[in-house]
Amino acid sequence: MKYCVECGTELIEKECINFGISDGLIPYCPKCNEFQFPKYNVAVSAVIFNPDYSKILLIHQYGRPRNILVAGYVNKGENLSSALVREIKEEVNLEVKSYKFNESEYYNGSNTLICNFIVQTENENFILSQEVDGAEWFEIETAKDVIYKGGLAEKFLNIAISKLPALML
Repeated sequence: MKYCVECGTELIEKECINFGISDGLIPYCPKCNEFQFPKYNVAVSAVIFNPDYSKILLIHQYGRPRNILVAGYVNKGENLSSALVREIKEEVNLEVKSYKFNESEYYNGSNTLICNFIVQTENENFILSQEVDGAEWFEIETAKDVIYKGGLAEKFLNIAISKLPALML
């Protein structure tokens, strides 16, 4: 960020101190007398397991034949939990039985912090919305093989699978 989003003045770097603790050098507008903290989007994604954690639901979207995770943006004023449940309901009409935070990662391509969760559903009876082209439940080992390779979905899925023994206690 080089210019103030309010007035267009070129920003300078200035040390920001809150409660006696330095946040480091932060872009600052000398005209507005305001720090310009970085802005980015926040999204949720879900590694969705069936009730007994034996299968994972993967979807296809946007006309691409890639197996990916259910995901979506967090709306203004919405918390992560509400966004997670809403996105799963909107995309595949499944009821969430339980969920746990899995991992997060910043995705530069859309300037988005993606917060991933491990989700257990009430049942396997999904109904696709118009947002989703297709979906399928996969056995865990098959899901690892068919997930879109090299993306965050694969990374989140593998981390979730590594946590399965603790989830099933």
